[in-house]
Amino acid sequence: MTEPRDALGAVREQVGKAVVGQDLVISGLLVALLVRGHVILEGVPGVAKTLMVKALARSLDLDFRRIQLAPDLMPSDVTGNVVYEGSTGEFRFRPGPVFTHLLLADEINRTPPKTQAALLEAMEEHQVTTEGESRPLPEPFLVAATQNPIEFEGTYPLPEAQLDRFLLKLSVSYPGREAERVVLGMHHAGRDPHDLDALGVRPVAGPDDLRAGSDAVKEVRVDDELMSYMLDLVEETRRTPALSLGVSPRGAAMLLTAVKAWAHLSKRDFVTPDDVKTLLRPAWRHRVVLRPEIELEGATTDSVLDGIAERVAVPR
Repeated sequence: MTEPRDALGAVREQVGKAVVGQDLVISGLLVALLVRGHVILEGVPGVAKTLMVKALARSLDLDFRRIQLAPDLMPSDVTGNVVYEGSTGEFRFRPGPVFTHLLLADEINRTPPKTQAALLEAMEEHQVTTEGESRPLPEPFLVAATQNPIEFEGTYPLPEAQLDRFLLKLSVSYPGREAERVVLGMHHAGRDPHDLDALGVRPVAGPDDLRAGSDAVKEVRVDDELMSYMLDLVEETRRTPALSLGVSPRGAAMLLTAVKAWAHLSKRDFVTPDDVKTLLRPAWRHRVVLRPEIELEGATTDSVLDGIAERVAVPR
């Protein structure tokens, strides 16, 4: 019988059949699933963000829905609404696309704040309230919200307080040369990259494995020295002159939660400094704010976080 942790490792292999060269992003999505978090996927068009989440759902035997967010989208288009059934003379709730296991919310920064807020409320509460009645969402439930980093016209950027509610912001970059060669080979052979059956992507785990993994994550050890190390990193974000907004207490807690899940997926029952360094960017890049003058000098959030990681002493 396959151990739950081994089954989740097999999930990464299955998703890798469809999406090449994005191991960190795939692992980040699994981390979020294990701790009931949500992620932002930021990348230019054409780097397989949708395909990645779809393949992840197939590998875990979970439902998948995609919704294209747009300026004219209403909150009820996401959460669902009550409709009148003429045949029965009764009102019936029609669930929106949020009633799924894995929801890809495409271009979240293109929909107005009211619709963003409705989606974020569902993420936070794991339920939708309509006409005074609360309806629970399926479990597990993960929102992968995509953003395009190169388009700014017609967008409604998420406020810092809402960004802070995402566990991770994962950068979906261009694949390396060899990975892209594999992608070209798939196209040259006539394989449709969106045909998961043809690519051999199949379910190798399920909700029970995720539940067992979530329980195991709670038992992962974090030494006092490592806890102090994370607090030192948090304090450094708050006092560095390059940032106008440092990491919040929620951000500190989310990093701790994420690194425990990362350690579990790495087949360890303890967290190491390398786990913290690996997830520092994804866990905090959306929680801190660069000062404008620093940004004009060419610095980025990631480069500032890298500098903080270099300055703060690592426990031995």
